[in-house]
Amino acid sequence: MAEDITKLNSLGIAKPPAQTRVVVAMSGGVDSSVTAAMLVEQGYEVIGITMQLYDHGAAIAAKGACCAGADIHDARQVAGRLDIPHYVLDYESLFKQQVMDDFADSYLSGHTPIPCVRCNQTVKFKDLLGMARDLGADCLATGHYVRRDILDGQPILRRGIDRDKDQSYFLFATTPDQLDFVRFPLGSLTKDATRALARKYELSVSDKPDSQDICFVPNGRYGDVVRKLRPGAIEPGLIKHIDGSTLGTHKGVIDYTIGQRRGLGIGGRKSEAGAENGDNAPLYVVAINASAHEVIVGPQTALACHEVYLSDMNWVRRSDGQAPANALEGREVLVKLRNTAPATKARLTLNAGEAGKICLQLEAPEFGIATGQAGVIYDGEDESLMLGGGWISKAPTQADSLN
Repeated sequence: MAEDITKLNSLGIAKPPAQTRVVVAMSGGVDSSVTAAMLVEQGYEVIGITMQLYDHGAAIAAKGACCAGADIHDARQVAGRLDIPHYVLDYESLFKQQVMDDFADSYLSGHTPIPCVRCNQTVKFKDLLGMARDLGADCLATGHYVRRDILDGQPILRRGIDRDKDQSYFLFATTPDQLDFVRFPLGSLTKDATRALARKYELSVSDKPDSQDICFVPNGRYGDVVRKLRPGAIEPGLIKHIDGSTLGTHKGVIDYTIGQRRGLGIGGRKSEAGAENGDNAPLYVVAINASAHEVIVGPQTALACHEVYLSDMNWVRRSDGQAPANALEGREVLVKLRNTAPATKARLTLNAGEAGKICLQLEAPEFGIATGQAGVIYDGEDESLMLGGGWISKAPTQADSLN
């Protein structure tokens, strides 16, 4: 017999709010603080948990980094204001093993990692979620701008209403079991509305700036972190043009990403291609050969990518418990290849003989696509509906054929 949805509370749970225990992941920022305040106002039993993810001693005064010492203090203050239990859990060791080490090793291999996805995939939606269940919670709530919905009787993810703040890209690895348990109360709000609620609730963080950097890289200098985590593993090498000529040297491939233009230290160069690339055309990083410690540069045209291969696929949208890969064969979908880029049209094909891998043939070429980043797939007809995603394992360009 179908469940009477009129008996479900605002979190989709068949209990009165007062009998529903919710663990809120509180980072000390305005979003998670408002999430906790909203649920308290609605009558839920709320427990706040803040994760200490790294040695925050040097980052206490850093702006734009979550889970640093000052942020733990802010989360504690908000919990006190809301009169809810608040716990700080030491996940430093797990975070280093599951997120920071992967970050360093990815850069050393010439890839460009997304540690925020790894954190959601492991520490937050695995370890913290397990802790929430151990505390007898009915669900875990976070301050992400993404919407959880029910479609065909199954929980699915949709983009946040505020497209400038939509965080669905970072949540493509959410499993069906995790999605059963996690809630996102801010998904239908704009950021302005969230800040207005923070002022209404008289929260001390109402005017706190949004975090801009990766939490453990508050100054934006990724190379410094890799050098600290992997001392002695970084070797200097050559900066070469795609025509094979040597243009300069570098101190380590970790300081470069595909598509990078600034900070190369070699300027432009006279182009033999005439009008196509122009004289003194700007140079971009078009390939990284980590094993040879080489950074390859060239004109922007060498970055054009017409197809992208994804591996380790996770399908958030499922039908009858099955992943939709076969049903999507040959269909037009939308794909985001960077969080800041708009979704672009592509046609999905399966990789024969390679389970868990797909190929996306792009309708128009994309530039600066890096391995290690994510490709997140949305429905071609319902652009708000996330289907799933995977890690970019290959993005062939002209530079690959010449290198």
